[in-house]
Amino acid sequence: MRLNTQAPPPLHASNRTVGVVLASVLLLVGGLLLAYPERAGAAADPVISRGKTATASSSETSSLGPQNAFDGNAATRWASVEGKDPQWIRVDLGADATVSRVKLSWEAAYAKVYRVEISADGSTWTRLANETAGNGGTDDWTALSGKGRYLRVYGTARGTAYGYSLHEVEVYGTPGGGTPPQTGAFTVVAAGDIAAQCTASDSGCAHPKTAALAQKINPKFYLTMGDNQYDDARIADYRAYYDKTWGAFKDKTHPIPGNHETYDPAGSLAGYKSYFGAIAYPQGKSYYSFDEGNWHFIALDSNSFDQKAQIDWLKADLAANGKQCIAAYWHHPLYSSGGHGNDPVSKPVWNILYGAKADLVLNGHDHHYERFAPQDPNGKATADGITEIVGGMGGAEPYEIENVQPNSQKRISGPYGVLKMDFTDSGYSWTYVDTDGKTQDTSPKYTCH
Repeated sequence: MRLNTQAPPPLHASNRTVGVVLASVLLLVGGLLLAYPERAGAAADPVISRGKTATASSSETSSLGPQNAFDGNAATRWASVEGKDPQWIRVDLGADATVSRVKLSWEAAYAKVYRVEISADGSTWTRLANETAGNGGTDDWTALSGKGRYLRVYGTARGTAYGYSLHEVEVYGTPGGGTPPQTGAFTVVAAGDIAAQCTASDSGCAHPKTAALAQKINPKFYLTMGDNQYDDARIADYRAYYDKTWGAFKDKTHPIPGNHETYDPAGSLAGYKSYFGAIAYPQGKSYYSFDEGNWHFIALDSNSFDQKAQIDWLKADLAANGKQCIAAYWHHPLYSSGGHGNDPVSKPVWNILYGAKADLVLNGHDHHYERFAPQDPNGKATADGITEIVGGMGGAEPYEIENVQPNSQKRISGPYGVLKMDFTDSGYSWTYVDTDGKTQDTSPKYTCH
């Protein structure tokens, strides 16, 4: 327990003696404040972390999430998973700030060794305080001097056999005085199962309408989740149909193939590769990754999840990733309430992504819209799970909802549309918009793991 204040013992003396003692105390306090002016400032600085967006390396349960440590309620708490080191909790102060004090109120599961760090961008950290012999209780770090937008408590050794648990993390300081906040905000449009063999002259043809909607949104870039062209994805069909609609923004598209791309008589993925070229093979393979803002995007080919080369590449790619937030997309969903249903082909990939604390997975294949609550690879709802979206309403004939899966929160079959994804440097949300421009569904706002 680290406390910087201590109550004085009771005084038993005459009034004159008490007056002398009080005068001496006041002189001493005044001298200390003159000698250590930063402590006077620390006492006056307000709490600047309360109610701000919080993230953590893990949470024991959804009710013990990181936001509890910044809610001003001593009865709530954040708790990490048990028995694992290191673990961390961090807060986004919303803008650059000068931090003068950090007060930590530990639950019984405390950190024996930890450090308090600050960062301007959430990637490069500067140490403000270091504890090597913690014993729980309250740690009150004063006289600090740090500037940044993000602050974290990084525990490397537990004081118990459990995890790390904090009732409150109170950050004191003054906003401003630094570089402008880096929001990293951008918008993405995503859809799968797109171009049927029809054109705008056919009133029932949907992909010209979803393309017009996608282009109107004008995102940073576009993602496709496979089955871009029906039925056999020949190069002639790509040129006759897809290219006339979604091809208008091909240079801003990051595609992946679906099962229909493998049906090409000229060879599996032949028309797909011929049409998209280096856009679909930027790293010489049908799977690749790229970064935008604080996000790492991973484009995978679920037709070859049984091949060791792609699995090994994915592990290496995640190991080299330096971004806080991770999104992956491919064609065949692990979980779906539609006609194709659950597809276990991606279970090993989910295991790898879950281990890397990935945030979001986008799929197609089933021709409906569906969003799931965060879950682990075994389908158990958990706060640190992966959020999955099925977005196969890009233009192919809709499929009925057949078998509602656990953790499915919303299902829509019928209206064609696209996902309008909104990303920030610490989270994401989305809307499902139909071709009439109406919002059919709005997601919760999620914070990156």
